[in-house]
Amino acid sequence: MSPPIFVIMLSSLATGTILTMTSYHWLMAWVGLEMNTLAIIPIISTMNNPRATKAATKYFLTQASASAMILFSSMINAWQTGTWDITNLSSEPAHILLTMALAMKLGLVPMHFWLPEVLQGSTMTTALIITTWQKLAPMTLIYLNINNLSTAVLILLGLLSSIIGGWGGLNQTQTRKIMAFSSIAHLGWMITVSSIMTNIMIMNLVIYLIMTTALFCSLILSKSKTIQDTTTAWTLSPTLTAMMMILLLSLGGLPPLTGFMPKWLILEELIIQNLIPTATTLAVSTLLSLFFYLRLTYTTTLTLSPNTIQTEFKWRFKLKSMTFFMAPLSTISILLLPLTPLMLL
Repeated sequence: MSPPIFVIMLSSLATGTILTMTSYHWLMAWVGLEMNTLAIIPIISTMNNPRATKAATKYFLTQASASAMILFSSMINAWQTGTWDITNLSSEPAHILLTMALAMKLGLVPMHFWLPEVLQGSTMTTALIITTWQKLAPMTLIYLNINNLSTAVLILLGLLSSIIGGWGGLNQTQTRKIMAFSSIAHLGWMITVSSIMTNIMIMNLVIYLIMTTALFCSLILSKSKTIQDTTTAWTLSPTLTAMMMILLLSLGGLPPLTGFMPKWLILEELIIQNLIPTATTLAVSTLLSLFFYLRLTYTTTLTLSPNTIQTEFKWRFKLKSMTFFMAPLSTISILLLPLTPLMLL
């Protein structure tokens, strides 16, 4: 794809998301979601191979179905109440349709099957966009409608997503699929706390976006597409290898790293609301995710490839890739925990 066309697609992508996030009319929100979907389809299918085409088709069908359900939901609500206001969704069938549509948009369990397959069929950069930027518009709609959606259904979706997100990633060898299941698990935590305290949900979303972007930058820089590729990442840069290890542990939610902060606050809030079984299930499901993070950490930093590496030590040479964003994002992903009291104010 030529640079001008790529810039146009990214601009359309950003415009669609911003239009959805700033609109209070259901039709405008729907138009924004459609712009967003149509802009990313060419980006997914930039690689001229059947897998990319298959991924783009799956993404289009899933997102188009979810957008249609959102449109049906808003039409039912407008038919019964006479208003198209996003925050005034008072019809019960509209609530059910909207919850299903947003779960499909985000890739929550049980509508999560498309996410690992689409990520595996796209490039690392496209996978980064899908797991970060593409979550903003649906999460905004959840935030705007949180008073109308069922708390029990959201908590159930969150619990299932955190469990399946950890379970599904255990047997994966492709880093993009691992990041897809990581995304499902993190979104499960956000959806669980969304109906209880939206401030924590937003903070969790921001920290998730920062950590995921930082790790994807490391994977793109080291060209690590499989777990086996991470075993030779040390030849590129020993510093990058150490940073990847700490980023993975932060994504796993280990203290004293940044990733521990949202999990700590969410568990504390659930215990305050006397949802002890929910908090226990979430905490146990984190161990599943932590396993595949630790496996990546182990292969990246503590093992060497059993075969003789025929490459030179690349760390002697200057990196050609852009690392401007990686440095601040990695720092924030690691050292933000002491600022927790400041962020709670």
